[in-house]
Amino acid sequence: MAERNSTRVTEFILLGFLVHREIEIILFLLILVVYTLTLVGNIGMISLIRLDARLHTPMYFFLSNLAFVDLCYSSSIAPKLLETLLTKHRSIPFFACATQLGFFLNFLISEMFLLAVMAYDRYVAICNPLLYMVVMSRKVCVQLVVGPYLYSFSVALLHTVVTFQLIYCGPNIINHFYCDDVPLMALACSDTSLKEILIFIFAGFNMISSLIIVLISYLYIVAAILRIQSTEGRCKAFSTCASHLTAVTIFYGTLIFMYLQPKSNHSLDTDKMASVFYTIVIPLLNPMIYSLRNQEVKNALRKAIEKCYVLPLKNFKK
Repeated sequence: MAERNSTRVTEFILLGFLVHREIEIILFLLILVVYTLTLVGNIGMISLIRLDARLHTPMYFFLSNLAFVDLCYSSSIAPKLLETLLTKHRSIPFFACATQLGFFLNFLISEMFLLAVMAYDRYVAICNPLLYMVVMSRKVCVQLVVGPYLYSFSVALLHTVVTFQLIYCGPNIINHFYCDDVPLMALACSDTSLKEILIFIFAGFNMISSLIIVLISYLYIVAAILRIQSTEGRCKAFSTCASHLTAVTIFYGTLIFMYLQPKSNHSLDTDKMASVFYTIVIPLLNPMIYSLRNQEVKNALRKAIEKCYVLPLKNFKK
């Protein structure tokens, strides 16, 4: 045991994408553009909701939290990936790897349950419109956000501690572009059965429970929309949840694709491409979906642009 402890790994090597240098540069530029737009889009969405009084409603309160989570969990992955692609500096210290895994799991789980909370919010808005502001009071909204944050932090901390209590004494090359559970377990010299059980329990519970909340909410929503007599009323009701439904479909569709592949078709390269999509692309898509498909957000954005640029230009001309 003493010999094994003395040769413990102090850093890991992120293998990343095994492609030619020219393709790495192209990937760097693409991901840099996407990440920059992600920062602008999500910070812009948070700022817009805070500054425009018309957006101070439960739906937009949850949306601002979703934008914050997207911003954080994309930022836990993208900077190191960009550094790896540009400089070929693939090493990451042991504790930095643990920090990256912890932050990523924290915000990924938060995203799952925030999407479920937003589905419940749409259910209340469409099925009980007269009681909406009573049911979704400020106190309830805060509780519905704080709950997922506390739960995701606890689960992420548990997973991270268990993962990095494992002994790593041999190869230190992680076959991924960030520190992820499964590639890390493949490098462990000690027994990983506890970690495997935790992944099975929590990954299954997180995905199934949050998805059930979304599905039940939308079953009630569809039933309520079908009871509306006028076509205009149905379209208006559906439009209030179309953005959220699009975001949910993309997010859960990607996760289901990753975790429900047949073993014969499963490969780490496929996982890497799917991981790029839900760690880099989806955080960009969410603010685009909610801004392009939402008239209130577009009106608030137009008003903000006019306030920032049109009015100062008029005053300058005077």
